[in-house]
Amino acid sequence: MDFLMFLKTIILGMVEGLTEFAPVSSTGHMIIVDDLWLQSKEFLGGQYVANTFKVVIQLGSILAVVVVMKDRFLDLLGLKKRSFKIGQKSTGHLRLTHIIVGILPAGILGVLFEDIIDEVLFGYQYVVYALIAGAILMIFADKFRAKRPAAETVDQITYKQALLIGLFQCLSLWPGFSRSGATISGGVLMGLSHRAAADFTFIMAVPIMAGASLISLVKNWQYFSIDALPFFIAGFISAFIFALISIRFFLKLIHRIKLVPFAIYRIILAVLLLLLVK
Repeated sequence: MDFLMFLKTIILGMVEGLTEFAPVSSTGHMIIVDDLWLQSKEFLGGQYVANTFKVVIQLGSILAVVVVMKDRFLDLLGLKKRSFKIGQKSTGHLRLTHIIVGILPAGILGVLFEDIIDEVLFGYQYVVYALIAGAILMIFADKFRAKRPAAETVDQITYKQALLIGLFQCLSLWPGFSRSGATISGGVLMGLSHRAAADFTFIMAVPIMAGASLISLVKNWQYFSIDALPFFIAGFISAFIFALISIRFFLKLIHRIKLVPFAIYRIILAVLLLLLVK
């Protein structure tokens, strides 16, 4: 295996892991880095395999979420009871049904339009437009958010809020829009605190990304060769390690700086890309 090609997959995994939890679009960043520099389709066996690679290595980041939030997932599955500090009262309880309600809209649309997304939207031109559109939504969300959130923690979320956030998540099917950007913005507009919206975003990401990866693998299985497997493994491990590094940092950061700074970054990046490709 060519060392340079192997290094490129590690770099793509690093980009995924460091950007998955920030509302800047990890898929968008991978597409930009890949299209303008790494060209993974040249050594992975074509565009379909390269697109699948970008989806599958996100499972490394998703595994990092499971590791960091393992108690929460055990509770959702009924395998571990929540414990409260002395004097602390329960003000609600996030349930598995909240997650199902939240992931259904994007899950259905993702299955229906998977071909269009793969063939049309996986290109840096469309990512640039998505970066700007997502930034506008994030600025709007911060400007018109409730001064006193109705749900300070994810356990206070209602089924109506879960469904509406799920509808916002449909915007993330456009590569570059950002799943966390869409859902955190939607959560904030629906009355959640930034931290509660971020927690719900990360929890929802686990089943929806696992499903998206499985569908992409099954659909494009005929394009794979055994030679591509080491690249997938390297990208997965790289994404997992860098996601572990970034996840706790982001959850603290979003509580402090909110969404506007990320929106500004997205607009600057989009402008630079537009200038680059002229």
